Amino acid sequence: MKLDELRTLIVAIDTSTDMLACAVAWWTPEVFFDDRPSQASIEVLSSHDHLCRRRANVELVQTVRAALSDAGMSMSDVGGFLVGRGPGSFTGVRIGISTAKGLARGANVPLMGASTLDACAWTAWKAGVRGLVGVAADAMRGEVYPALYTLDGEGPHRMFERERVVKAAVAAQEWAARADVDELQLTGDGLVRYGGLFEEAGLMGRALPRDLWWPTGEGLLRAAACPEGLAAAGSTDPAAVLPVYTRLSDAEENERRRLGLAESANTGVTGVADELAGRHLQVRPMAAADAEAMAALEGESFEGAGHEPWSAKLFLAELSEDAAARSWWVAHDNGELIGFAGGMVVDKDVEILDVAVSPAHRREGVARKLLAHVSYDAQMFGCTSASLEVEDGNGPATALYESLGFEEVGRRRGYYGAGRDALVMRAPLPLVLPVDAASPEPTAAAMREWPLPAPVRTADEVAEIERRRLILAIESSCDETAVAIVDAEGNLLANQVSTQIDFHARFGGVVPEIASRKHVEVIVGVVDAALEEAADNLGLTGGAIAPAELAAVGVTQGPGLVGALVVGVAFAKGFAFAAGKPLICVNHLEGHLFANKLTTPDLEPPFIFTLVSGGHTMLVHVRAWGDYEVLGETLDDAVGEAFDKVAKALGLGYPGGPIISRLAETGDPKAIDFPRALNSRGDYRFSLSGLKTAVTLYIERETAAGRTIHLPDLAASFEAAVFDVQYKKAKCALRETGAREYCIGGGVAANPHLRQMMTEKLGRQGIRVTVPPQNACTDNAAMIAVVAREKFMRGEFAELTVDADPNMTL
Repeated sequence: MKLDELRTLIVAIDTSTDMLACAVAWWTPEVFFDDRPSQASIEVLSSHDHLCRRRANVELVQTVRAALSDAGMSMSDVGGFLVGRGPGSFTGVRIGISTAKGLARGANVPLMGASTLDACAWTAWKAGVRGLVGVAADAMRGEVYPALYTLDGEGPHRMFERERVVKAAVAAQEWAARADVDELQLTGDGLVRYGGLFEEAGLMGRALPRDLWWPTGEGLLRAAACPEGLAAAGSTDPAAVLPVYTRLSDAEENERRRLGLAESANTGVTGVADELAGRHLQVRPMAAADAEAMAALEGESFEGAGHEPWSAKLFLAELSEDAAARSWWVAHDNGELIGFAGGMVVDKDVEILDVAVSPAHRREGVARKLLAHVSYDAQMFGCTSASLEVEDGNGPATALYESLGFEEVGRRRGYYGAGRDALVMRAPLPLVLPVDAASPEPTAAAMREWPLPAPVRTADEVAEIERRRLILAIESSCDETAVAIVDAEGNLLANQVSTQIDFHARFGGVVPEIASRKHVEVIVGVVDAALEEAADNLGLTGGAIAPAELAAVGVTQGPGLVGALVVGVAFAKGFAFAAGKPLICVNHLEGHLFANKLTTPDLEPPFIFTLVSGGHTMLVHVRAWGDYEVLGETLDDAVGEAFDKVAKALGLGYPGGPIISRLAETGDPKAIDFPRALNSRGDYRFSLSGLKTAVTLYIERETAAGRTIHLPDLAASFEAAVFDVQYKKAKCALRETGAREYCIGGGVAANPHLRQMMTEKLGRQGIRVTVPPQNACTDNAAMIAVVAREKFMRGEFAELTVDADPNMTL
């Protein structure tokens, strides 16, 4: 069923504020323009709006179930979902949108988004309010999202172009200074926290009743059904619905304020560029120091192109505080600037101003990567589309833009000179990009009809799918969005990963807010890719696996970054509920343990397990599946964290593990005698802060003496100090417990030197050593699927009230 054809049952939800807004209504298109609905009527059947501070992820799915029940309906009756896109609490907005994406994808029905601010205005309108209304939504940190509306008999009308965030005091002063201030009426949950500031400005006397300060499910429905709401709705594909944030993350804002990336104090001494020649492309925001190199590349790239190339002065002007919202990114390889792209935000569109790539690096995906970062920033500024001009006849550029989702929408005659036209192209955001570990850009499903057509199956195929009992698993604990599918026999049928390394590399580590945003953006695309991969591996030709064809849905519940976990858990709960499948919650640490069964299916306790990752370092005695004795954990830094910090101190980039491992291949592990902490027999605790400090002091000492540091020797010596301790503690634990098997897990378990050392040294003592597949060491969903399968076979299912648990223990 499509939203523009018949009366449709719609479920509306919003968790952008402390109010969990939920309503079920009939949606009937009334007015059409160019065969598209431009206005709809709604008939509310049930409402379940209620305050639920910090419990939205616990209560949302059950609230949807209750609202449907009160309306005399069930999930099979639902023809679409509507979700509040914010602005509001970042976490709250993500809970609502992630759940809505899961619900819509699980039920294969349309998903629409609407403004939470508009919903507040419509809530006031429904209560009979007319005239000038100011919505002050709480943005926390002393800020509000201010929005002015005029309310007449037809509804609220915006008096602003796009959402913004300002200090609450500034909003109060701006509104108090209006000539029509006596007509202004106030609403919005920002009045709860900042009412005193509005009181000082003499405005609280005209505040609406307190029960109208929050959005309602009916208000959200009316906001979406009005002509303005339908005009802004865009695609109803769940992959295309994204939050409205109004600002970048704090880390990105701070990066923008810098004049340039500071060169590592050690780079000039250590000769990093020589040692790491050819390492992967790095992308970062443009800085003032880039202007001259950008101007030179501009001249080289567009020589004879028929237009005046940008000068260094023009590029610098793009960084000025007076410039409108801009996004400029540069690509560099070993210090050489090899490409750049930039855009300017105009209303809801980002105009791509310039794209250039060094001739020696074309057809390497550089322009695609740069445009992806520009478009991502634009989405954070509230943009829904991107536009650009390209010369007619420039085949390679046109092909690139078309592959990203751009389509020709116009032509400018003679734009590049007599007889040289410019094609005007536009694309919806996010851009169309592949989902794979090598392409971590923002990802969107190609523009497609939604809902998807039902798969076509033969009777034998239906029987085979039922026999297989397929389990889909989701992993989102850190900076990888991953989805895998296994069958009840343990066969891995799909394993998809979308990584965010490029987005975190410039900060030297994972930025939690960026990680959370990226998960929301790509999760539908990664799920789609896994469902398609599983169908291919099963030899099904009638379409991807449908959610209804699954047997269960698994998800990482914890531990990890709370914001990242919330996205996966919220999506999985919505997906499982809509598809009518049981939910299985998985411990991420147990996933790393079970990853070894991908290599050794007959692995059985008792055995000793070492977990070495970016967030955890522990030694575990696995007495039985589910019976784990943690012998020792790190007292400070995890092993992966120590690798990253040492790499950062050397100016080697992020993530540090692969770089240090590559350098260590030609180094002498005995060249530098770094300390081995807590290395006494019987002490299973770990400590790496002292080793990290010793490396830093060594770098400072050698630099002060004017001596060049031999990076391979330093890397090999650092690795040896870390791995010696891991080996000795594992050996001691095996002897003490009498276990004859050993396995390892976590991102650092991918290190070839650690794998070789444990396999050879313990193997000589008669210990069977298991190491997981290389691609199952870093965060992935295959390991989550293995655990989910075990729980599925035992019937261990979770309630839909579960929440993410960032501090979950093994």
